[in-house]
Amino acid sequence: MSNQSPTYGRESDSTLHETLSSYLSAVELHGIASVGDKLIEAAGGVGQLADYKVMVAYGGGKDSSYVVAFVRAVQLHLQLAHGRTFVMRVANMRHAGVPTAVMENIDRVYRALELLDDPRCELITVDHTEIRRFCVDLPLPDRLRTINRVDVLMNGHRSAGDGRPTFCNSCNLAVADFYGRAAWWQGGVDAIMTGDSRREQLLYSAWILRLAKESGIDVEQCRSMGFRGLLTALRGIANTYFQELFGEDGIAELAEREVATGDRSLQPAFISIYDLVSYRVHDHWELIVDFLGFQFDDLAFSFTESDCANPTLMAHLRGLRTQYVEGRTYEAGIKEYLQLAEMMMHKKEMPERLIQLALSRYDTSEKITERRGMSAEYALDAFALQEDALVAMVFSPFTDEGARLARFVDDCHPKMAGRVADLHLALRGESDTEDVITWLKEVSALTIGQLRTLYRSSLVDFQTKESMIARVRVGDPHKAEIETVDPQTGSRTLELISGR
Repeated sequence: MSNQSPTYGRESDSTLHETLSSYLSAVELHGIASVGDKLIEAAGGVGQLADYKVMVAYGGGKDSSYVVAFVRAVQLHLQLAHGRTFVMRVANMRHAGVPTAVMENIDRVYRALELLDDPRCELITVDHTEIRRFCVDLPLPDRLRTINRVDVLMNGHRSAGDGRPTFCNSCNLAVADFYGRAAWWQGGVDAIMTGDSRREQLLYSAWILRLAKESGIDVEQCRSMGFRGLLTALRGIANTYFQELFGEDGIAELAEREVATGDRSLQPAFISIYDLVSYRVHDHWELIVDFLGFQFDDLAFSFTESDCANPTLMAHLRGLRTQYVEGRTYEAGIKEYLQLAEMMMHKKEMPERLIQLALSRYDTSEKITERRGMSAEYALDAFALQEDALVAMVFSPFTDEGARLARFVDDCHPKMAGRVADLHLALRGESDTEDVITWLKEVSALTIGQLRTLYRSSLVDFQTKESMIARVRVGDPHKAEIETVDPQTGSRTLELISGR
C-alpha cells in the first residue's frame, strides 16, 4: 500500500509527533509505546500493520478528544519507528442534541491532528443508519431529528420529564446501534480503542446482561458471542424497551430503532488506554485547549457534558415542572437541578474552573431568565418543540387514561376546560372530532396514534421494577436526592431526580 510506505509523510509525521509529544507526560509517552507494541502483536507483526484497522468512537467531548489524540500519537509513533502503521477509523455519532459547536470542536481537533487529508485515517459520521465521511457542516438527516424528537416526547410523557429517561435512555440504545454500524462498516475493524477501564467494561457488561436476562434473553448464548453478543443482548433490551414505549402496534417504530449487531465472522478486540493515562481534564488542559483548539461553548458545554446540549433542557424541564405542576417557581426548579449537576460534576472530577463556569451561568435571577430563553430556543431548534409541548410533557396528562388531563387543561389551557370529556373520547379512540384532535396534536407535538398509546400506558413508577424503563433507571448512577422546599409550609423534603 503506497500510503504505508516507509517514506510516507515522514517529515510531517515527525513534526506533528514531536509537537503532540510535547504536550504529553513521560507516563503517557510510555503508554503510547506500550499500546503500539500491543497492536503489533495483535496485527501479527509489523508487516501486517498496514492492514490492521483501529476504531475510536468520538462523541466530540473533551474526554473523547483526548482519546483521539492519544490514538493518533500511537499511529504516528508506529509509522516513525517501523515505517508501517495501522488505519485509524474515527467515528462520530450524532443526534439532535449535538449542537453545531460540537461539530466545530471535532473539526478543530481533526485539523490540529492533521487527520482530514491523511489516507491512513477514516473519518466517518454516523447518523443512525446513514454513514458518511465527516464534514463540519454535514446536515443532520430530517428522519433522525424526527426519531429523536418522538423519543424525547414519548419517554418524557412516561417519566414526567425526568432528565435521564427523557433524553438518555433511547440515546444510549442508539449508541449501541452506532457501535454495531461503525465497527462493521465496509469490512469492519480489528480493534476498538476505548478510554473505559476494564472494570468499567465488565460492570457495564454485567448490567446489560442482567437487564437482558430480565427480558427473557438467553444471556449465556450472548456471553459466548463476545462483543457481538453484547450488542445482541442490547437489541433484545431495546426491543422490550421500545415495545413498552410504543405499544404492541409500534412495529414500524421498533424496526426503525433495532440495534445493529454486526457480522458474525468479525469480532473486534477492545483495547483500553485507561491505565495508561489520566482522564482529569486539568491534567492535560494545554493539550485539549491550546493544541487541539477545544472550546467549552456556552451551549455544547452543559454541566457534565461537553458534547451535548440536552442537559440544559433537563434543567429547563425541572424549572417548568416546579412552575406549572408544583405551583412553585421556575427558578426553584433550576436551583434544585443545580444541586444534582454540581454533585455529578464533582463525581466526574471536573476541574473547579469548569464547575464554576457551568454554575455561574445560573447564579442570578437575570441569568436564569436568560438561560430559560436560550433553552426554549434550543428546544425549538433541535427538536421543533414549543414550550406548550414541554409543559405537557412534565404534566404527563395523557398517561393512566388521562388521570391528570382535567387538571392540566384547567391550569394551562382553561379555554378547553369544557371539552375534557371530548378529549377523553378522542384519546380512547371513540371519537375523531377534528378540532379536538387538532388541539391535542398542537399542544403535545405528537400524533393522535402516539397520544392514544400514551393514554393506554402508565406513568412509570420508578419505585418498582415492573417496567424496563424503571429497571434501566435503577441501574443508572446519574441520579441523586435533591432537597426541595414547600413555599407554603417551608418544609424540606428529598426527591430523587436524574440528569447529567
